Amino acid sequence: MPAGVSALTFTVIGMTAQLSFRRADTGDVDVLVALYDGAARWMIEQGIDQWKPGQKDADHFRLRIKEGEVWLALGDDSVAGAYELWWDDEPAWGVQPPVAGYVHRLMVRRGAPAGTGGALLAHAERRIVDAGRSHCRLDCVSSNPRLRAYYEGHGYAVVGEQPFKSGGAGSSYAVTLLEKRLGARG
Repeated sequence: MPAGVSALTFTVIGMTAQLSFRRADTGDVDVLVALYDGAARWMIEQGIDQWKPGQKDADHFRLRIKEGEVWLALGDDSVAGAYELWWDDEPAWGVQPPVAGYVHRLMVRRGAPAGTGGALLAHAERRIVDAGRSHCRLDCVSSNPRLRAYYEGHGYAVVGEQPFKSGGAGSSYAVTLLEKRLGARG
C-alpha cells in the first residue's frame, strides 16, 4: 500500500467492504467540492436545511488542506467519501485544552457502500487516538435530529448546545455539540 494510505475493512449486515484512506491534496479539490455539493443536494431532497450547493468552494478545501487534515475514503476505484479533521474548533467549542480532534464535513458519495459514514468516523477516531488525544468531537445543526441520532448511534453523546455559531457573512446558527471518549490504541 502506498505511503500515506491506510486501509479499513468493515462489515455491515453480512457485507464486507474495504476502504482505503489517504490525505487529500490540492489535486483533490474538485472531487471534494463535488462530494460536498452532492451531499448538499441530497440534504435538500430530504428536506434537511443544512448545507447548500456551492457553499464550500475550492478555496475552502484548499485552506482546510493547508491548515488541517482532509481525508478521502477510496473504494472500488472511486472516492466513497471524505471528512475534515481539525485540531481545535473555537467557533463551536470555545477555547479547549488539546484533548480532542474535531470532525467536520463528513461526506458520503451517493451510492457508496453501506457503512461508509461509520467507516469515515472510525478512521477519524483512529487518527485522533494516534495523535495522542482522547476525544472525538463534532457538531451538527440543531434542526437536524436525524444526524444527531446517527451520531448518537455511533457512540457520541450530546454535551451541549452552541446557539450562535458563526456561519460566515454575518450569519449564525444553532448547533448541537457531541463528543465521544476514545480508547487508547492497542
